[in-house]
Amino acid sequence: MTAPRLAARGVRKRFGGVVALDGVSLAAAPGEALAVVGENGAGKSTLMMVIAGVYAPDAGTVELDGRPVTFAGPGDALAGGVVLIHQELNLAENLSVRDNLYLGRERTVGGPLRILTGGTKATGLELLARVGLPADRLNRAVHRLPPGEKQLVEIARALGQTCRVLILDEPTSSLTQKETDRLYEVLDALKTTGVTILYISHRLAEVKRIADRVTVLRDGKNAGELAKADVSHDNLVRLMVGREVTTLYPRTRAGAGDTVLSLADVRYRGGPAAGVSLAVKAGEVLGMAGLVGAGRTELSEAVFGVRRLTGGKLTLDGKPLTVRRPADAIAAGVLLVPEDRRLNGLVLEEGVGDNLSLPNLFSLSSWLGVGRRAEAALHAAMIGRLRVKTPNARQAVGKLSGGNQQKVVYGKWLARTPRVLVLDEPTRGVDVGAKAEIYALIDELAGRGVAVWMISSDMEELLGLSDRVVVMHEGRLAGTLDRTQLSEQAVMRLATGG
Repeated sequence: MTAPRLAARGVRKRFGGVVALDGVSLAAAPGEALAVVGENGAGKSTLMMVIAGVYAPDAGTVELDGRPVTFAGPGDALAGGVVLIHQELNLAENLSVRDNLYLGRERTVGGPLRILTGGTKATGLELLARVGLPADRLNRAVHRLPPGEKQLVEIARALGQTCRVLILDEPTSSLTQKETDRLYEVLDALKTTGVTILYISHRLAEVKRIADRVTVLRDGKNAGELAKADVSHDNLVRLMVGREVTTLYPRTRAGAGDTVLSLADVRYRGGPAAGVSLAVKAGEVLGMAGLVGAGRTELSEAVFGVRRLTGGKLTLDGKPLTVRRPADAIAAGVLLVPEDRRLNGLVLEEGVGDNLSLPNLFSLSSWLGVGRRAEAALHAAMIGRLRVKTPNARQAVGKLSGGNQQKVVYGKWLARTPRVLVLDEPTRGVDVGAKAEIYALIDELAGRGVAVWMISSDMEELLGLSDRVVVMHEGRLAGTLDRTQLSEQAVMRLATGG
């Protein structure tokens, strides 16, 4: 390797009694893409935030071009050319895309009035084009964009800055395969200009695609390093978890039974004029694919009562189902694990136990109030069953790793008796060890007769878990593929309108 553009040497970081980083080191050269992988809680994001000036290390050094640097904060890091794109989106939702592209880098015009303004329209359009976003998004409010497009705006904003080191933390978690391929093109182009890329991802296939080398962390320490030629699923998993994960996609369920939930010509506010019809059967995993903006999330939210239904009919176990609000769906056993767990699935400031209790208070209560013994038993059962890594049930759920947060979202619904479990991006931002546990849970639930409707942008996940896949295109059902027809090419052909 040539002289490193960036190096971290012996970095240590402690939060109270928790050692997040214990002497971690890495180095990356100009024009190199270094993937940093590991299970949730391994220290990847903490290390990136030390490098980007969000945290000060307790010990160790960060070097740029061979010289130690001390960043007083993220602003210092940006001035030094170190740009971090966080896993959780960091946009001003009430502002336009254009305003977000230049946020913190505005120019002042107008003499003594000092009016703040962003960059030129032409520059903004160029940035959007580089990440594959259409021009009409430039003046659109960010809150009106789907999660995948928000992620692309984050990347476009980073590209608009003087960037010597680009750090991406799970950049494709909300992107479809088409958008991910576009990101690869952007990163390949940046490498040719000498930009150093640090790339965190739980998707091992994309690590193999983008990385020139891989550094693996486990429990806050260096677990090993792989050259590009040695990057394989088995080698990565062995270093990440310290054990073999032999079957990532279990299939112990017997097969599909009768239809549990059916949608007949269902339409919803803000959706296309044409309705959607599909059926989810007991004991099956029905995958749903489609590009960002295809209407997958919106359809699931309509069935769950988040969006108002404007036409069509829902049927549950052969009987009409009326859903006007989420409480109606929950009472019927139609439960949604949302795409954005932090925004829609959890109360981050509250404890793990409180989050598990929240949708189950009625069953835990009597005229005397909440039964504390029953509540404690629920907490212990769900934390144990799902192997949630938490010091206790009082721990704020926002302090947990992404995989453990996702387990809490599952746990609050498993405390009920689900008939239909709708999973929107079920393993977004989750490491391979936690993925294996979630996949086993999905297989177990289907084996018990639960109808599982799984929306996913992870092609490997769709092909590995699904019994059937329905594909959305521009708000309409473009086609259905049974297991014998499943392939990446077949899914993408339908997803792009073929």
